[in-house]
Amino acid sequence: MSRLDHFINRMVSQRACLDHAIALTATMEGPVFELGLGNGRTYHHMVEKMPQRAVYVFERAVASHPKSTPPDDMLILGDVHDTLVQALERFGPTATLIHADLGGHNPEKNDAFARAISPLVEPLLAAGGLMVASDRMYFDKLTEQELPADAVANSCFIYG
Repeated sequence: MSRLDHFINRMVSQRACLDHAIALTATMEGPVFELGLGNGRTYHHMVEKMPQRAVYVFERAVASHPKSTPPDDMLILGDVHDTLVQALERFGPTATLIHADLGGHNPEKNDAFARAISPLVEPLLAAGGLMVASDRMYFDKLTEQELPADAVANSCFIYG
């Protein structure tokens, strides 16, 4: 498969999985977490689809498009290994939706990162909440969910 086809599958699947998770968690109360801002495309999508919900972004340094940059009070800056621990102290297990697009070009590094943050992410999720990730995650209690019909297998993952 070409890199272009792989990218298209990932983007189509990411949108499908996010929209699916947004619909399934629509009646839940609690924050939404975006792990990594990048240029802000998925953050912008989530804010547009969930205007009534608080979307907090975890990022090391902001480099997003100006139209896709969260306000300062919705931005949690620092190394995610530290900020996720701090978020648990601040929010407890209240996140209704967590999204992470690990998005690197090195599968081994993505997998190592997923293994490192999985135990930090899992306790943040509220009962009934969902995690959408670009890579396979490693949770003790959360299980992989069925993907929506318009998602491409192994291009995105949902856990709940």
